[in-house]
Amino acid sequence: MSSYSYLFKYIIIGDSAVGKSCLLLQFTDRRFKNDHDLTIGVEFGARTVSINDKTIKLQMWDTAGQESFRSITRSYYRGAVAALLVYDITNRDSFVSLSRWISEARAHGNKDITLILVGNKNDLEEQRVISTEEAQSFADQNNLLFIETSAKTGNNVDAAYINTAKAIMSKIENAEYDLSNEHCGIKIGNASFKESLQRKSMADKAECKC
Repeated sequence: MSSYSYLFKYIIIGDSAVGKSCLLLQFTDRRFKNDHDLTIGVEFGARTVSINDKTIKLQMWDTAGQESFRSITRSYYRGAVAALLVYDITNRDSFVSLSRWISEARAHGNKDITLILVGNKNDLEEQRVISTEEAQSFADQNNLLFIETSAKTGNNVDAAYINTAKAIMSKIENAEYDLSNEHCGIKIGNASFKESLQRKSMADKAECKC
């Protein structure tokens, strides 16, 4: 059985055709599909990463952006510790929709959900209509992490997921989560359990010394 310290549940949200499924596939399989079908409902992926010398399992749920599937995907906000809020830097409409997606994430997700704004398709620089400065300003106004990526080339894809995990780990270390709450989106893994036993054993040995 694989060992990890924590499991974080992510949800990937945004309009259709912004590259959500491609961002997931690039992160989990390191490949890109040019002809990726539209997501029907929800797709799933997972990968382990190392943060602060701890093994973190990221469990990612990629949601359909079409309005007809919104009632299905809303249920996946519950129990998510983070959301990747994806837009297409070449599509103004996908950027305009962000406020609605943020409101939905904060309404249906847990109150401590970590949101990262992801401007995808930065390999299409000549078609860009959303500047990095405009997106950064929007992120600052809405208390979001921010990064630009290319699911096609892989540029910054790992960083989008890992920077979010680092922000979550920082909150864990600052005791900002109730880890006993199963709906917080964080599961304590068997590695952390072993670490706690080892610390207890060392403390017990120290107390036994004359």
